[in-house]
Amino acid sequence: MTYCVGLRLDRGIVFASDTRTNAGVDNVSIFKKMHIWERKGERLLVLLSAGNLSVTQSVVSLLNERLHLAADVSEPSLMTVETMFQAARLVGQTVREALADQDEAAKENPGLFSASFIFGGQIEGDIHRLFLIYQEGNFIEATKDTPYFQIGEHKYGKPILDRVTVAPMRMGEAAKLVLISFDSTLRSNLSVGLPIDLLIYRKDTLTIGEQRRIEAEDPYFRKLSHAWSEALRDAFARIDEYEALDAGGPPPISLVPSKPSAKEEA
Repeated sequence: MTYCVGLRLDRGIVFASDTRTNAGVDNVSIFKKMHIWERKGERLLVLLSAGNLSVTQSVVSLLNERLHLAADVSEPSLMTVETMFQAARLVGQTVREALADQDEAAKENPGLFSASFIFGGQIEGDIHRLFLIYQEGNFIEATKDTPYFQIGEHKYGKPILDRVTVAPMRMGEAAKLVLISFDSTLRSNLSVGLPIDLLIYRKDTLTIGEQRRIEAEDPYFRKLSHAWSEALRDAFARIDEYEALDAGGPPPISLVPSKPSAKEEA
């Protein structure tokens, strides 16, 4: 399984993806799920992938092939399209093409060939944008009301994003938020695992701002994980306890077995 997040804010976009893939409990591997296309000062494009590895790798390979074909033919590529919308359309078309290559097998086992993508970045002359691209090739765009997308094993990391995300937050705050979302997912689902690839893009820079791989022994991530656990325990302890019974109600049910009476012993 996979967990990937893209968070679009006023100041830029934070991307993060885990690197675990498995074909059973005894066949766990590390594969990069963050793919980057950059031409400094002109465009930065980032693609996060989740799902069937053969499909997602085919999509990336086809997109890379088009970079070379575009010099000889009129086909668009990620380095020639003029807007982020056109780039998202190109990725969607490529997803459909990759799935068409698996047509017969996909028809027989559709669940095995599922794939989804988060795609975002900025092209000169356009604003920074973020898209969620489905395996059918269609897509939706992040807005102020829905500023983030998740793919893969998303349910454990979603609550903190829902409660805390605000568009004006600083990029350092956003990175902390995304990593807490990952920590919650890692604790609850063994199919998502370290290392985590993290990329911070600041709008209008048209280049990678910060990029790093967070390993299991990363000092900041260990500190963040411990602090988040302690903060949750402290918040839980400070919330008033639920009063299950009224003062005049029946006595509480004892969970400790009572001793048998003398008559019962006899």
